[in-house]
Amino acid sequence: MRTLEIIFSNVALVGGGSYPQPGEISMAHNGVLFLDELPEFKREVLEVMRQPLEDREVTISRAKFTVTYPSSFMLVASMNPSPSGFFNDPGSPNTSSPNEMNRYLSKISGPLLDRIDIHIEVTPVPFDKLSDDRKAESSAEIRQRVTKAREIQTVRFQDNEKVNYNAQMNTKQIREFCALDENSKQLLKNAMERLNLSARAYDRILKVSRTIADLDDSPSVVSNHIAEAIQYRSLDRDGWLG
Repeated sequence: MRTLEIIFSNVALVGGGSYPQPGEISMAHNGVLFLDELPEFKREVLEVMRQPLEDREVTISRAKFTVTYPSSFMLVASMNPSPSGFFNDPGSPNTSSPNEMNRYLSKISGPLLDRIDIHIEVTPVPFDKLSDDRKAESSAEIRQRVTKAREIQTVRFQDNEKVNYNAQMNTKQIREFCALDENSKQLLKNAMERLNLSARAYDRILKVSRTIADLDDSPSVVSNHIAEAIQYRSLDRDGWLG
């Protein structure tokens, strides 16, 4: 896993130079690229990830030659909702103005968010839950469920050399493996209209819902899988900033 706090140049992220060298996204090929404090990165640096996230490769062109590096990586990023980190936290003072928060969050464009499958808002955990003695699901149990889901996907795409798991599905495969019943279609339609989601977000919701169904050992995607996938797009919701 490649963990980065702040990158100041496009070249460091995607690669380049007079004699093009791979950047961090290619160094993270077949692994995880973790960007900490996402809004602290320059917007132009973040924007160069849009094409590699879509195509899973990055092409660097020079006058006499062109180089293509692989960049099939899982992007994981973290951020605070405001520069102070306390916005929308009822137990802490709000020390950032709306203008400061808008300027802070404007580093992350809509098209970039569209290419991130899951957005999760993590709220502060109260002391009584931190000190709770009840046991949660163990890592071994979670690993077993994830491994089983990946085995399901391996069988699903065994005849396709370019696709190994749900995230790699193209539009045709999404329509084939994420077929919805009428209730699921209506639920997704309402969410698309209410949240004003893009076509790219639509495809990502279907991919995530297919994975949720696999974790549930369900042969088909049903309405509760769609509903859960929609809930994993926090930053698409109106009023997320309060």
